[in-house]
Amino acid sequence: MEDEGGERSSIVIGLIENRAKEFISEYKTLLHFYDPMVIIVTPNKLAPDGMVGVSELVDRFYATVKKVVMGRGCFDDTKGAVLIKNLAAKEPSALGLDTYYKQYYLCLAATAATVKWTEAEKGVIVTNHSLLVTFNGSFDHMNIDATSHFIRAQATKKRSLFHMLKTTKTIGGTRLLRANLLQPLKDIETINARLDCLDELMSTEQLFFGLSQVLRKFPKRDQKYASIRKRIGEVIDEDVLHARVPFVCPPTAVFAVKAGIDGILDIARRSFCDTSEGKVCYFSIPQKEYSNGKLPSKFIQVLKHGKQPYIAHSELASLNVRNKSAAAECYIRTEVCLKMPYGRMFLCSLSLRRSYCLLDMIVNSLCSYISTKPVDRYTRPEFTDNGPMAIDAGRHPILESIHNDFIPNNIFLSEASNMVIVMGPTCKKKQLSGKSTYLQQVCLTVILAQIVDRIFTRMGTVDNLESNSSTFMTEMRETAFVIQNVSRRSLIVMDELGRATSSSDGFAIAWSCCEYLYTIFATHMENLSELATIYPNVKILHFHVDIRNNRLDFKFELKDEVAGLPSSVIETARSITSRITEKEVKRMEVNYLQYHPIQMAYRVAQRLICLKYSSQDEDSIRQALQDLKEQYIDGRL
Repeated sequence: MEDEGGERSSIVIGLIENRAKEFISEYKTLLHFYDPMVIIVTPNKLAPDGMVGVSELVDRFYATVKKVVMGRGCFDDTKGAVLIKNLAAKEPSALGLDTYYKQYYLCLAATAATVKWTEAEKGVIVTNHSLLVTFNGSFDHMNIDATSHFIRAQATKKRSLFHMLKTTKTIGGTRLLRANLLQPLKDIETINARLDCLDELMSTEQLFFGLSQVLRKFPKRDQKYASIRKRIGEVIDEDVLHARVPFVCPPTAVFAVKAGIDGILDIARRSFCDTSEGKVCYFSIPQKEYSNGKLPSKFIQVLKHGKQPYIAHSELASLNVRNKSAAAECYIRTEVCLKMPYGRMFLCSLSLRRSYCLLDMIVNSLCSYISTKPVDRYTRPEFTDNGPMAIDAGRHPILESIHNDFIPNNIFLSEASNMVIVMGPTCKKKQLSGKSTYLQQVCLTVILAQIVDRIFTRMGTVDNLESNSSTFMTEMRETAFVIQNVSRRSLIVMDELGRATSSSDGFAIAWSCCEYLYTIFATHMENLSELATIYPNVKILHFHVDIRNNRLDFKFELKDEVAGLPSSVIETARSITSRITEKEVKRMEVNYLQYHPIQMAYRVAQRLICLKYSSQDEDSIRQALQDLKEQYIDGRL
């Protein structure tokens, strides 16, 4: 859209916050980036704890930008969804609108208001299927898709990451913790600063316990706002201060602020009093004296209230205009005076309150949780721009608090090894092999470390009654959304794709998705292990299961599956799973002979890439290169 001068391209932004106002701080980065000419907001309304909304913050930080206030009814997410379906050039399924409607409800509400204002203000009519529509998350925060139900922290779920860490002592600290779990940071500098704080607190017990004690003594809410109430009492007239109802008549509003607080208000109030003394707006005359319909020229208007006529006078009308103008000036200056005591105190305490909430989250939640675990249980993550993602002895932060014998497992993804297929049996009874738990564990660890830009998950096999979708249709929609929105730094986790249809069709779908996506893919389909015999970037991990006395003993321990297994091992696997046919065995043997040299060369390249980003000293790298050479010569890669 062009601005009025037509000199530059400008942007109109619709802005709305959720009821808890949890992600208010995010809008600043987006507004700085887009530099809008118009910001459309809802009427300002404070949260229950006095937290300001976006409307007031726009006034404070973007006073030069035109702000348009539209009624809350204009921000209708249902209408926004209809608009997107009608106007978007792409199909709604490609945008994820059908599957992720609940996640986008605020965005859709802002869209409804923005389109309505644009059409009304600029006289623009948007034709159907003519807009390029995309849904993007915050620049500074990780985006977690709606299907990650095991991640999205809800206070009502006791077995969630949020509930496990929710040992904060304040509402603000709890809100900040929840916001950081729902949309974790991506800014490495800020993340490292927080990790530095954790390191210092965990290495200095005196500081940790000292801060814990100090935070407990922090003034409660009533005490915190006592000074604000005192300042308000100094400004507001005592009779108005204790009134139980809002201002209902002009004199009450005009005299709400004490005299001497604002000079302009005092002058406007004096003018209001001068024009109010003895003011008569209309004359009332008897009906019999008006029967002839003739009036002196000074009388300019006749109004009837029932049978009684009321006659206006030109001088009285002029006096009435001056009185209303003085009253309006009093209202404006009164509003300014009312904002002064709260605004000043708020600006002074805002930084302190944010710091206190951050300390509450770091000390009472994160540090307290880490302090209850063994020393080597949690370690500080390290970040590189292009290095691999490696988790050594990773644990499930929720389940390990329930099961003492939890088995840790690793994950390694790099530029050269970016596809992991996790295999293991699927059992309908109580005990499972652990594939889904492992995928959840990886996602939760990534969130705690905050190292990717977006997490996509395709998990669960149930019908979606809300969108009238079968299990198969839900799988296809979610998979299509992942394919069309994935980025280079996204983490994709898929669990048992293809179970909602026939074995042959499910296998074909799972195979093609594995060829298209770089992902962590959990499956019970043993046939998918053939991918590793063709593609060198594919790694097979298998949950180890022992068979004792004709019973399966689940070890929940991942082991590497070697591509191109010897025939004896493959035959044993075939007798257990009854899935690998003689034809498939021969094909895997042929693949092994054909692709083994490529596999060896690729693994060498993978190790070299990892060493490139290694932080080890020169002697360690030389030793690693020597070991790599020997393994290659011996064929042990």
